[in-house]
Amino acid sequence: MSEAVAMRLLARQGEILERLKALLRLPSVSTDPAYAAGMDATRDFLMARLREAGLSDVRLLDGGGQPAVTAAWEGAPGRPTILVYGHYDVQPPDPLDLWKTPPFEPDIRDGRIYARGASDVKGSTLIAIETVAEFIAAGGCPVNIRFFLEGEEETGSPSIRTLIGRHRDSLRADAVLSADGGRASTVLPTINVGSRGLTALRFTLRTAGKDLHSGRFGAAVRNALHEMARLVATFHDAQGRIAIPGFMDDLAPIGPRERADAAALAVDEAEFYAAIGATPWGDPAHSVQERLTLLPSIEVNGMWGGYTGAGNKTVLPCEAHAKVTMRLGPGQDPARCQRVMRDHLLASVPPGVTLAFEESGAGSAAFTLRDGHPLLAAAERVLERLSGRPPVRARIGGTLPITAVFQEMLGLDTLMFGFAMPDEDIHAPNEFFRLSSLEEGLRAWPMLLTELGGVSPGDFRA
Repeated sequence: MSEAVAMRLLARQGEILERLKALLRLPSVSTDPAYAAGMDATRDFLMARLREAGLSDVRLLDGGGQPAVTAAWEGAPGRPTILVYGHYDVQPPDPLDLWKTPPFEPDIRDGRIYARGASDVKGSTLIAIETVAEFIAAGGCPVNIRFFLEGEEETGSPSIRTLIGRHRDSLRADAVLSADGGRASTVLPTINVGSRGLTALRFTLRTAGKDLHSGRFGAAVRNALHEMARLVATFHDAQGRIAIPGFMDDLAPIGPRERADAAALAVDEAEFYAAIGATPWGDPAHSVQERLTLLPSIEVNGMWGGYTGAGNKTVLPCEAHAKVTMRLGPGQDPARCQRVMRDHLLASVPPGVTLAFEESGAGSAAFTLRDGHPLLAAAERVLERLSGRPPVRARIGGTLPITAVFQEMLGLDTLMFGFAMPDEDIHAPNEFFRLSSLEEGLRAWPMLLTELGGVSPGDFRA
């Protein structure tokens, strides 16, 4: 049946592409209140399509922030229930002047569809929706389905725990299929088996009671920006290894399988750095691929203070601010890493300099789908049939907070089965999604749901 469903999906690929264009025209930027109307319109669009497709219980789940869209199809008694995850929010389109075409006016050129959210992750989300719709139209899906389409992924899923806690009974399932989390290579078949975790800190450093005249006080009073620069410089040694005492203590050792998988996706390091106009950085004992996916990172995302306007102002700033994110490797506890970072910062400032921390949330742990899991085994069979070769197991350097949260709160494991490619400029101007990926996804999702229909629900918890 999966082949027949795939053929029908491909036969109406033009219709699906037009629906994707309509979805991409809706500016669903979750972080900016100016886009509230776009968020509302996107929720309405998705709920209308899910109802039209024949799903029931189509409604919004509220957790205090942007609501999630949910819908269900429960016509396969005795078969597994799969929670299908996607997100409908997108990153801001800025800087607008770097887009070749307007970010919310989809443009097709050279076999690609360009628009904000095309790759991350409206293209792959729509593939999942259309696959389930086609199965229902053909008489029924091989598994029971519950959609969970989040509206806050691009802001770190701040209300996800509250949302799940309030609606736990509506999210009962045996496993999760995520449309988010794309492929790791443009030339090799890959399957995602894990992602790095994430936690963050925001803090303010103060050196005096007020800003001062640099002529009257310079060389006699500490400059807050200078102290901030010294402070963040303690995060790494000269080669880029993390230098914060204790930060790496709970990192799981990298095993032979993880090293082999990373080696299979190894990049030409000279080309890698040349392509982005950068120079090597990071622990030289590990390859670039290992650094990007298996090791933690600490990055200053923003640092500011003093005068940043036109011309000069001879001020000695009393205050400086910084935002820091920490990507976490397997085994690392986000709360512990955040605590270790706070302790390091407090121990590193000189007497008389104060630090104040903003609430940043606990963060999310790294996620790993265990070897032999039914989700992984089924997906590997599907991708090998489609490509003619076994897929390479890959980890992503980014973070999907829901993978760890679903595991912790619902006891559900997640397979990332998106079809975005790593070079599609997500979060940047001129984001795009390959039309060939749309076709591949419409072939693969019917096969995977059919494979999972043959798995006993109990096997997912073994």
